Amino acid sequence: MRAQSRRRAGVAAALAAGLLLAACGGSGGTLPGAGASSQEIAMTAWVAGFQENHPDVIASYDPVGSGTGREMFLNSAVLFAGSDAPMDEEERADGVERCLGGDVIELPLYISPIAVAYNLPDLDAEHLNLTPEVLARIFNGDITTWDDPAIAATNEGVELPDLDIVPVNRSDDSGTTENFTEYLAAASNGAWPYEAGETWPISGTQSGAQTSGVITTMEAAPGTIGYADAAQVPDSLGTVAVGVGEQFVPFSPEAAAAVVDASPATEDATDLRLTIELARDTQEAGTYPIVLISYTLACSAYDNEQDVNNVKALLSYIASQEGQQRAADPRVAGSAPISTDLRERVEAAIEQISVA
Repeated sequence: MRAQSRRRAGVAAALAAGLLLAACGGSGGTLPGAGASSQEIAMTAWVAGFQENHPDVIASYDPVGSGTGREMFLNSAVLFAGSDAPMDEEERADGVERCLGGDVIELPLYISPIAVAYNLPDLDAEHLNLTPEVLARIFNGDITTWDDPAIAATNEGVELPDLDIVPVNRSDDSGTTENFTEYLAAASNGAWPYEAGETWPISGTQSGAQTSGVITTMEAAPGTIGYADAAQVPDSLGTVAVGVGEQFVPFSPEAAAAVVDASPATEDATDLRLTIELARDTQEAGTYPIVLISYTLACSAYDNEQDVNNVKALLSYIASQEGQQRAADPRVAGSAPISTDLRERVEAAIEQISVA
């Protein structure tokens, strides 16, 4: 009953949005999407590239956040969605109804490091070196000043300020939060006492809605530290090099790609659900384990050929070498392009999209 009510409400919203967009012109139909704000910059570039070859399709992406994007997708308010975390079992079950008896397709098309950023404008260091344990203690409120001996121990020669640390987290349900807390839980040797999840587990903290809100909050106050998709961290903020084995590794597309290549598929992955179990506690040199894999969600079945063709065309462009390189451009999103092997599996999944 809950899924049916959601579906009816979503269909009404989708029809209203479709009528509004149709009034703006375009004979190729509408292609609305919504979801992870981490994908916003890349998705803007992908939609622009797609429309160069499909000018008659009105495509859009609303960066409302992963949780809301998945709800809109399951409610049929959008045709595709972006999510910084795989769907859970209940969502996949609801997806069967939303997809007219088909399955939800989950494609890892956006791979990007999550930066741990800080606002210390007078700090004379390219990066602060922080171990996973120290990061966990900072975000849990156990380390409260920047000149704490635990921070100084891995930053020899850096003059640390006598300034309060103000952790900043996402206020909305976020796949970025789930990825970051998953890393803290796996890599901190027990210093992070919470399970991974989309909702920040500590109340009374400084926070911001979506990626832009976290960045705005951090820029407004020296002493802050937060986490955000690396492509959206401005030069005004510093970033952490995280401890991996004997090294301290700053974020980069190459280091993000390295940890993805070292990670297996999830136990419940299928030929349509290409989900990855990231090796958060890896000790492999040159890897950056705080990585976000943002999935593009679609249905294996839609109710008309126009939607099928439009969704397949957009996803094929995003997965293409051209699409991946467009997002990987440092002037765009600086993401890590998917491998040739992964592209082949993505293309095989896209090919299975059909009319119900």
